[in-house]
Amino acid sequence: MAKSKHYYIRKAHRYLGVILGIQFLLWTIGGLYFSWSDMDQVHGDHQKKEVPLLPSSITLVSPSVVLDNINMVHRIDSIVSIQLIDVLGKPYYQVRCISAIGQNKQTGHHAGAMNHLADAVTGAIRGPLSKNEAIALAQSRFDGKPEVESVQRLTTVGKHHEYREGPLPAYAVRFRHPSRTTVYVAAELGTVQKFRNKEWRIFDFLWMLHTMDYEGRDNIGNWLLRIFSIFGLITVFSGFVLYFISSRRFKRRSTLK
Repeated sequence: MAKSKHYYIRKAHRYLGVILGIQFLLWTIGGLYFSWSDMDQVHGDHQKKEVPLLPSSITLVSPSVVLDNINMVHRIDSIVSIQLIDVLGKPYYQVRCISAIGQNKQTGHHAGAMNHLADAVTGAIRGPLSKNEAIALAQSRFDGKPEVESVQRLTTVGKHHEYREGPLPAYAVRFRHPSRTTVYVAAELGTVQKFRNKEWRIFDFLWMLHTMDYEGRDNIGNWLLRIFSIFGLITVFSGFVLYFISSRRFKRRSTLK
């Protein structure tokens, strides 16, 4: 005996409901956590000290002197930015530039991207921050005086790393603190880049489940999410179809009685 369309719709609705129900539950859990979380705590803003300001009385060398000094070693093709920053109480120029090497056509990134730190008083170019300097900088920006638990120098990170897409090389300074906070310091830029605590890690994990981007976590336009969205619509519409079919059958039975 041939099975009716109603049978196949009911079967598809049932199985899609089970599969999608799990993902809908994950979306709901993630949505609840996102909406009930204090984003300042997730980002660690409550743990950050204000960036120290430089006194107006300092005498600064012209940035052109710094650029000339860089050009003596690496030919600059273009300048991305020049910023005056404080590094452990001393003024430095943070220079982000691109060398004459050009752009990598395959990746789209500038193959000759360079970062330099230069003494803002003398114009002398210095190297990246040392391990001890990175620790001191992380401690100066962390509110309180927690003990340093570990320090790791990062030259590469994976797509799921909590410091993904951050400038490298960098130092990961983890503090012995109830929040399990790690402060990331970019060695060549001389600045603190990110605070990562246990609340952020929970947020990031749920965000991955929410976006269904199991490769890099942040792509909300991935095909898996699109497919599940379409299946979700099919499940909803099939539920409406089943409802109307069942209603019509109920009316017919009531009429016959």
